Amino acid sequence: MKKIKTQQIIEVVKTMCIEANCILGEDIVAALTKTLTLEKSPMGKEIIKQLIENSRIAKEEKMPLCQDTGFTVIFLEIGQEVQIMGGDLDQAINEGVRQGYQEGCLRKSIVSDPFRRKNTGDNTPAVIHTTIVPGDRLKIVVAPKGAGSENMSEIRMLLPSEGLKGVENFVVDRVNRSGGNPCPPIIVGVGIGGTFEKCALLAKQALLRPLGTRNTDPFYADLEKNLLKKINNLGIGPMGLGGQITALEVFVDAHPCHIASLPVAVNIQCHSARHKEAIL
Repeated sequence: MKKIKTQQIIEVVKTMCIEANCILGEDIVAALTKTLTLEKSPMGKEIIKQLIENSRIAKEEKMPLCQDTGFTVIFLEIGQEVQIMGGDLDQAINEGVRQGYQEGCLRKSIVSDPFRRKNTGDNTPAVIHTTIVPGDRLKIVVAPKGAGSENMSEIRMLLPSEGLKGVENFVVDRVNRSGGNPCPPIIVGVGIGGTFEKCALLAKQALLRPLGTRNTDPFYADLEKNLLKKINNLGIGPMGLGGQITALEVFVDAHPCHIASLPVAVNIQCHSARHKEAIL
């Protein structure tokens, strides 16, 4: 049995909260750089150059990539042979978030109640998704999610008869209705199947995949490519000001579902696709 102390978890989460908000992933920077050769709009090219420069400044100056430092979403994979020592796991996660947002001078964006809206003052509580897996490792993924892109996300319970065409139409229409609000070029996570809540989780988890990868199922890999082409044909372009590059990538994940339903979720991520991973 591997023993992991909660203090170690606090320190790791604190560091990841800061780094995720200040350091854009190399795959994102590479994808943005590649789009410079694909984007024909002069304004679009200039915007992409500014996004790349912004990522450089944020990394060098240790400053947030965006003023919206997000709702802290945490994905945990806990090995069956791991024992958490020294306190409550969820409390440790939230303490790491509190310290990270305080020490990193990151904006605190969470209100304690949807209607009374008093700021919690430390960006807690985090949204924590926990999965038990074989082995003796604890995997932690910190994924700050800004409201601009989250607000453009949607779930729809389609009828099975609507099929693949219905899914494609919904995804493309959702992006089209979003326009420039989620700060394109975006990454689009699509969850298909499961239940109402499962497809939403699939869509959010899909956003964690490295850019340039494809679903291992050729059927869904083709769907990803088709959706990306259709979305980029919308002409929304960088920051919604027109162009060829509306999305950097589309990721689709699927799950078995009921014979009478076809749940679909679209979770949109802005160009600042922030997430960090650690394994203890």
